[in-house]
Amino acid sequence: MPNNKYSTGIILLLAGLVILLGKLGVFSFLGAVFWPLLVLIPGVLLHVLYFGRLVPAVVLVPGGMLVVYALLFVVCNLFGWDSLKYLWPLFIFGVAAGLYEYYLFGSSRPRVVLSASIALAAASAVFVVLVLLWSWGIYAIAVALIAAGVWMMLSKRKRW
Repeated sequence: MPNNKYSTGIILLLAGLVILLGKLGVFSFLGAVFWPLLVLIPGVLLHVLYFGRLVPAVVLVPGGMLVVYALLFVVCNLFGWDSLKYLWPLFIFGVAAGLYEYYLFGSSRPRVVLSASIALAAASAVFVVLVLLWSWGIYAIAVALIAAGVWMMLSKRKRW
């Protein structure tokens, strides 16, 4: 009987604590911050299953994609979802990372997978550069013009 009363007390204490934390918004905060783990955990699990020799190497393609996407979502959670307008090419890079892992750890090592991975990674890099130039390029041009003007004004002139 005393053991039963102790267990019931613990259950009531935990229930009250869960209700209180829920009303204070702790669980909604944790869900809003840590939801990318719902994408990261399956990606890591696919890697663990492959390296445990339970599944074939082809699962590394979605595994690599999920890990890259989860990291992208974490960055967007930290710095705001407006940063996705600059980072969207990383979705392409996720496919490239998955294909490269498949090439690296697969038994057959098909050359076309490596070529596709490199092409997608290069396309992703080109798109990142283009997005940055499109959005921040005018600032880079302005800074370069200011630097050139300052250099021309302060450099010693040759006297004839």
